[in-house]
Amino acid sequence: MTAVLESSGLSKRYGRRQALTDCTLSIPSGHVTGLVGPNGAGKTTLLNLAVGLLQPTSGKIEVLGGQPASSSEQLARVGFVAQDTPTYGGLSVADHLKLGAHMNPGWDNELAERRITQLGLDPAQKAGKMSGGQRAQLALTLAVAKRPELLILDEPIASLDPLARREFLQVLMEATAEQELSVVMSSHLVSDLERACDYLIVLVASRVRLAGEVDQLLATHWQLTGPRCDPAALPDDWQVISASHTDRQSTLLVRTSGPVADPAWAADHIGLEDLVLAYMSQPAPQPARTATPSMEAQR
Repeated sequence: MTAVLESSGLSKRYGRRQALTDCTLSIPSGHVTGLVGPNGAGKTTLLNLAVGLLQPTSGKIEVLGGQPASSSEQLARVGFVAQDTPTYGGLSVADHLKLGAHMNPGWDNELAERRITQLGLDPAQKAGKMSGGQRAQLALTLAVAKRPELLILDEPIASLDPLARREFLQVLMEATAEQELSVVMSSHLVSDLERACDYLIVLVASRVRLAGEVDQLLATHWQLTGPRCDPAALPDDWQVISASHTDRQSTLLVRTSGPVADPAWAADHIGLEDLVLAYMSQPAPQPARTATPSMEAQR
């Protein structure tokens, strides 16, 4: 399956701070991909690299088979809604549609006007007088009406109330189905991603911790409860993600491609939110340390 975003060894540094580290991904087309992680994990950095707003410190990234923002044709293939769902406060809804038509060669004005009508937005109202949810819907309409192949959304629902979030996601899912869009959407609201996404990337402390189709990830992770044990004594094909113990009992989250056949363990699947939290709670990998020469060697 064709990848809409591929990266290899992708890293971005701001001064001394490493915002993204050795990010290697291949996001297949035809999916709504959820990019999740705590604040500061590198989500916005990755998406800004994907749309060409940033250049990598090292490694490479390709979007739809080309370099991000490398040409007007490449720009036309990608829709982007930034974290603050930017609109122009002094322009009306109708003015935004005119601007979109002027700037985008593939602009679908019929689609844009239909979306505005369905959302109940007043074409004469200025964006600066609209609610946060209305501005988010306007920004999404502008991104969708350019008829992109890939839609990239950076936490577009973070500041919305629950009703506005649901309405935004409903419009997004309708647009995805109608236009056969691929979507990459970052969020820290896992419950919303669970309703919308079928592919997942977990980014923690600038590194990718988990990536794959949601159904496959949920099918290969088990919560096990059984007699207290040493995780080192478990089967080789059980990757222990988290473990907690009492005097008599161990509770483990393991990843394994095979069934859990040992009757000593009660095995249950877990939900997406618990899976994400387990990976987010893992200790950050320690960078390799450079050996310090001994005092004897320095003499």
